[in-house]
Amino acid sequence: MGQEIDDVKREVAIGTRLLAEFGLATGILASLGHVSMRVPNDPELFVVKGRGYAVDALALMRPEDMVVVDMDGNLVDGPRDAWQCNEVKMHSCILRERPEVSSVTHVHPRFSIVMGLLGIKMQAMCNEGQQLTRAGIPVFPHSRLILSEEDGMAVVEAMGDSSAVMLRGHGAAVSGTSVESSVLTMLQLEEQARQNYYAYSMVGRDYQGVPEADQDEFAAGMRGLAEQPHLKGPISRSRRPRGGAGQPGGVWAYYSGLVSADM
Repeated sequence: MGQEIDDVKREVAIGTRLLAEFGLATGILASLGHVSMRVPNDPELFVVKGRGYAVDALALMRPEDMVVVDMDGNLVDGPRDAWQCNEVKMHSCILRERPEVSSVTHVHPRFSIVMGLLGIKMQAMCNEGQQLTRAGIPVFPHSRLILSEEDGMAVVEAMGDSSAVMLRGHGAAVSGTSVESSVLTMLQLEEQARQNYYAYSMVGRDYQGVPEADQDEFAAGMRGLAEQPHLKGPISRSRRPRGGAGQPGGVWAYYSGLVSADM
């Protein structure tokens, strides 16, 4: 597997640390959550945070702490005394059944949990993550741990072709084409949940989100960003990598640099 597997482990470790950095895995939740990534040159394997560490906290995870798992959830390789994350079937089933997915993130975001339990359809409250709320976020109607093949496939069925699913009283799971996209999607989901909760707390169930016409305008603006006469030239000449929604990867680049300084 060579150098590539080392690169995947590093990317997964960074994504794992970022869940803590952004506050989604802190306090009593410090050891809860995991990020996975499919191995590009061996797509029947993936890398994920495990269990069994002397100090099991997401903020401390290093590339060498990551484990390699197959699409049935079996441990292939990892550090001594570590095993797969207990809910590895959530990752293996999604990655196996949806070949377009390269990364899965599961964590217990506080506001997402509350909104999922309230049974209120979340509305778009800001631009970040409005594609999630507009499509509607399915809910897996159980709080149990995802331990068996049957459990994992039930999450896949609930998720459908969405990039996110709420797990009732148990956080959320999201998918992406990279660790960056799955982690940032989780952050967007939590941002929308936080603002929905604030609105619900102040107004009640009849609160209003961003109108669909305004969402259309925002989406059209993003699609046409590089066609604006004053931006077209500079954007086309830029050699900087671009992040989600056509934007420079500032959030990911900045925070991944912060958490990976000792790797």
